[in-house]
Amino acid sequence: MRYDRDDDGVVTLTLDLPGSANVMNSTYRTAMAGAVGRLEAERATIAGVVITSAKKSFFAGADLNELIRATPELLDEFTSMLTDVKGQMRRLERLGVPVAAAVTGSALGGGLELALACHHRVCWDDASVRIGLPETTLGLLPGGGGVTRSVRMMGVQAALGLITEGRQLRPAAALAAGWVDELVPSRADVVERARAWVLANPSATQPWDRPGHRVPDLRPLDPSTYGLLSAAPAVSYQRTHGCYPAVDAAIACAVEGALLDFDTALEIEGRYLTELVLGQVSKNMISAFWFQLNEINAGGSRPQGLPRTPVRRVGVLGAGMMGVGIAHVSAQAGIEVVLKDVDTTAAERGKAAIAERIERDVVKGRLDAQARDALLARITPADAYDALAGCDLIIEAVFEDRDVKNAVLAEAAAAAPDAVVASNTSTLPITGLAKAVATPERFVGLHFFSPVHRMRLVEIIRGEHTSDETLARAFDFVLQIKKTPIVVNDSRGFYTSRVFGTYVTEGIAMLAEGLPAALVENVARRSGMALGPLEVCDEVTLTLPLKVREQALKDGQEELAHPAYGVIEAMVALGRTGKAAGSGFYDYAAGGGKRLWDGLAQRWGRSDRQQGERAPRAGSVRGAEAGVGIPEQDVRDRLLYIQALETVRVLDEGVLRAVADANLGSIFGIGFAPWTGGTLQFVNSVGAETFVARADFLADAYGERFRPPASLRELAATGGRY
Repeated sequence: MRYDRDDDGVVTLTLDLPGSANVMNSTYRTAMAGAVGRLEAERATIAGVVITSAKKSFFAGADLNELIRATPELLDEFTSMLTDVKGQMRRLERLGVPVAAAVTGSALGGGLELALACHHRVCWDDASVRIGLPETTLGLLPGGGGVTRSVRMMGVQAALGLITEGRQLRPAAALAAGWVDELVPSRADVVERARAWVLANPSATQPWDRPGHRVPDLRPLDPSTYGLLSAAPAVSYQRTHGCYPAVDAAIACAVEGALLDFDTALEIEGRYLTELVLGQVSKNMISAFWFQLNEINAGGSRPQGLPRTPVRRVGVLGAGMMGVGIAHVSAQAGIEVVLKDVDTTAAERGKAAIAERIERDVVKGRLDAQARDALLARITPADAYDALAGCDLIIEAVFEDRDVKNAVLAEAAAAAPDAVVASNTSTLPITGLAKAVATPERFVGLHFFSPVHRMRLVEIIRGEHTSDETLARAFDFVLQIKKTPIVVNDSRGFYTSRVFGTYVTEGIAMLAEGLPAALVENVARRSGMALGPLEVCDEVTLTLPLKVREQALKDGQEELAHPAYGVIEAMVALGRTGKAAGSGFYDYAAGGGKRLWDGLAQRWGRSDRQQGERAPRAGSVRGAEAGVGIPEQDVRDRLLYIQALETVRVLDEGVLRAVADANLGSIFGIGFAPWTGGTLQFVNSVGAETFVARADFLADAYGERFRPPASLRELAATGGRY
């Protein structure tokens, strides 16, 4: 930390910690302690303080390496550290001279908390800058004064909307919210503007340190505020289903702190943070969304030693839902796109669908007309393969039928002999599809997820002959379009489709057993899954699992026996094939609403007498009875455990290559409960020994598909982790 004092008596503190970013680690704490002490000693001779950064960003926040290692045994050490950090900020804002933050890059988490402890915040107005408190997305809350100061600046309701969602704002939005006070178009002028403010405001103090300050929208014992107090937890639960203790803690912290004096509110905030830091959910989420995600994005699964190669022109085969989505995100990333279909009309229709989608972004202010026109100009509809000439990459996105795919792949590969060729198949082995092209070493799988413009994951599948160069180019493309890549080896269904299939079929199996469909769906949501198994099956259509089974049988695989298939076949026979058809497990209204089909209970429900015939199984986790004698905890565990067990099997088979790919792939690809940190981290958090015992119980009660593999038993015996 550099300490520079100019002729006007303004001290500029420049944060420049070792490494690529400023973080709130022990080095920072020592440096800030020295700086604050010196400022206090020289207070009579200084006019004010400007805090800025020598890094690309202003401040990156807390050191997550310290937080993830925190344990109850280190409670006193953690509490002392937190007290020091907050104490330094408090001394800074009560220094008796004006203090301004010159925010020359993104200020997130602890970085924004440091800026909020200043009397004024001048921010560089650039599209790359983000301002926010994203701690809840890692299972934490802003414990360095972020909740307490935000509540006093903007009120409980406005502050909670930003904090509980972990929103990261661009500078203009941060100005409107009240997190920053002034925007400067040039980065070079930010420090000077902050310095000018300091000189012009010699008597600056924080609002909460002035007599009579009150939180804008919450007053003790005022009945008009009761609506806010009751609504906030209800709105939160509707979104989180109680799976995220950080959100509940942030609400409690904000409300309780608003009714107390400032310093007591800081103490309350610290206690809530400490509870979260020591909890398992924060460790799960930090592991997945920080360490493992950074490992992936840094190229952990990419072949090393090969130059990065951007894609300039991509050909997309098929202008259906998936092809349109791939074309959209590619053009959005600045890539020229050839969108090819069987005729020009179909290709033009695909481009029109993209135009309609991005027009909604223009209406909402997310995109301006110039950017819209430029994006659409990069997409060229075509009906001939020769239009693919000059493409760096070709992505096939036609029907999940091997013969259809083989035909278009052969033609496309011949039209662009130097291009990497990829298939967007979700289940068909890549090695088999590669036979359609003359050079299988340049063939790879790129499995996108629907809807493409929203889903973050792309599963890259390495076939038997895929070269390192091809894999690296595919990896670079996924990062180029701002998606998260995971890399897996070839097999039927790869990783995500196999695990997704177990979730859907287990939910349908419970329906076949007589459990109420609403209960299965609601327990799935309450366990943290993005969608219930019946709802998500409707989304992908009920015919898909039947087509996958049919293709597997054609390829010589044994019959996929599962109680779910009888239900699916019966639904398809009734013409109820999913959302696209207007009816599946749900009925879909023309206006967009939906409700579970009444016929499910009539066809697969059990009578009261039948339900009474099945007693709760010995050894079940106690809890509300779900119906048919099955505890609700069993329903939850069946949905989560079946996915984790399939992940272990995929790992054992060598299809999965890295634990990070397993965890992030399950969350971003199939909506596995984010609070768990992913399927393998779920095993870790339960503990392998406990997980195996519970899986054995589920196998005895509900079927051998829950029986843990030998590798997992070994892990449990040795006390190991994934």
